[in-house]
This record gives sequence, structure tokens and C-alpha cells, in this order.
Amino acid sequence: MKSLAFLFKPSAPKPFGVMMKKEMADHIRSWRFVVLIALILLTFVAAMYVSLGNIRSATSNANDPDHVFLYLKLLTTTDNSIPPFHVFLSFLAPLLGISLGFDAINTEQNNGTLTRLMAQPIYRDNVLLAKFASALVLVAALFLILALWMIGGGLLITGVRMEPQELLRILGFVVISIFYVAFWLSLSIVLSIKFRGPATAALTAIGIWLFFTIFYPIVLNLLIRSFLPDPAYLSQDKILSYNEIILDLLRIAPNQLYMDATTTMLMPSVRSLGPMTMEQMAGAIPSPLPFRESLMVVWPQVSGLIGATVACFALAYSLFMRREIRS
Repeated sequence: MKSLAFLFKPSAPKPFGVMMKKEMADHIRSWRFVVLIALILLTFVAAMYVSLGNIRSATSNANDPDHVFLYLKLLTTTDNSIPPFHVFLSFLAPLLGISLGFDAINTEQNNGTLTRLMAQPIYRDNVLLAKFASALVLVAALFLILALWMIGGGLLITGVRMEPQELLRILGFVVISIFYVAFWLSLSIVLSIKFRGPATAALTAIGIWLFFTIFYPIVLNLLIRSFLPDPAYLSQDKILSYNEIILDLLRIAPNQLYMDATTTMLMPSVRSLGPMTMEQMAGAIPSPLPFRESLMVVWPQVSGLIGATVACFALAYSLFMRREIRS
């Protein structure tokens, strides 16, 4: 009987699962997470209020090829008083990722808890992975809840059935937003490992965000005006090639990649993210693209966000595995 009792004895919880629960509980109880969630909810409610107030005119415009997609219009329709929700999210999502990761390692090392944690029989990489995965689970749950609220509210108010393509596009928007936050989260974790002070890591991450959001387009515009020739003396092919170069340089910024990807996901009539010649536009009928083709249009942007996230996390992993914890 003792041997049978031993076989059916519940196994001890895995260290990774315990650390995941602990990190998620710490995030939920932190005031900065509550404040950022409140800001995102406030902007979501404001954007939905404006969209619902203008949804009738948006869906009755026969000249708009996307007028049949009511639930996508809820995320993109505005009266120019406030931006749509995906534009709001391009500003708030980096702050959410930075706030969840800027003190992931340095605070625990400064408090001495990281040394005691490493003294336990656990793998070092599990610590880093638990901090990254726990924050990402909370972000994914937040965005999924907002999407379900939007779908449920639209169904209750309008009574219109959702098309499968709309659901796929909204889920694509959610996944892209999660990867966007994941990039800033992994970058902030890198800075948390690199700098001992949490304030230094936070200010550096915010400085990088501000540079790519505000200053990078300005600097790029000034450089382009200095080096590129006058467009009045260029042929159409040269102008298109220069515009392609400018767009490629702009897409170094993560927020540009995110805006390109989400705009194409939420607006099915978008067929290209670059300049097109009159010959390419000749005979084209304005109509929404299938989800698969829209995904192919934005796949370079999505793969760029994924690649940047993986690169930042790999750098964080390398730095953390080589870090002297006792110092």
C-alpha cells in the first residue's frame, strides 16, 4: 500500500511555474502596471465611443471598399478628434513593455534576492525566461480581453454578425501588438541587465523609444534633404526608387513596422505599403484583399518585429548567463 501511495503522490510544482506565478503576481500588484492598464482602457473606451458615434456614416459610404467590415471600422473609424485605437497603442504599447522589464534583474540584484534565488536548485535561464514569459502572458491576456470586449460590445449594440475574415484580422492585430510589446519588453530587460540602476535603465529605454518615435523621422528627413537630388530633375523611376529607399530607412523604427502591419490588417483595401506607378495602378479595382494576401503584404514587417524581439532576448540571455550575480 505504501508503494501505491508513493506512485499516486502529487508531484512537487516545477520551479519555472512557481517563478511564473510569482512574477505575474508582482506585476499585477504593482502600481505602474495598474496605471498603464488604466491608460490603455481609457484610450480604448474613448476610441470605441468615437467609433460607435461615426459607425453609421463609415459603413454607409459605398465609395469605401472596407465599408462592409463593421468590426474593423470600430478600430479604425474616427472623427479626427482623437486618433484610432491602433494609433494610440503604437504610443502606449512601448511604455507597457518598458514598465514591465526595466527593473526585472537589477532591482532583485540590488536587493540581494537574486543571489538567494540563484542559490536554489534552479537553472539560471529559467529566471530570465520566467520574467519575460510572465509579462508577455499578462499583455496577451489584456489585448485578448480588449478584443473580446470590442466584439461583444459591437454585437450587442449593432446586432451584426461578425465575418470570419474580420475575426482573423482582429486576431492578427492582437498578435502583432503582442510582438510589438515583446520587443520593448526584451529591450528593457537587456537594459535591466546592463545597468545596475533601475532609473538609468528606464530612462535609457524611454530615450530609445522617444528617438524612434519623434526624432528619427526628423533626422532622416534632414539627411534626405541634404543628400538626395532635387526631385524636379529626376525621372519617375528615380523618384520611386528614392521613395523606396526612404521607406526602407523609416522601417528601421519599430513603431513604423507596427503601424504598417496594423494598418494593413485593419484596412483590407490596402494593397501595397510602398509607392506604385500609374502602370501598376491601371485597371486595379478598389476591393478588399483576402486575409492571406494581406498577411503576405505585411509579412516583412511582422518578421522584422519578431526578429528584433528574438535578437534582443538573445542578447539579454547572453548577458545574463555571463553576469556575476554575487557582485
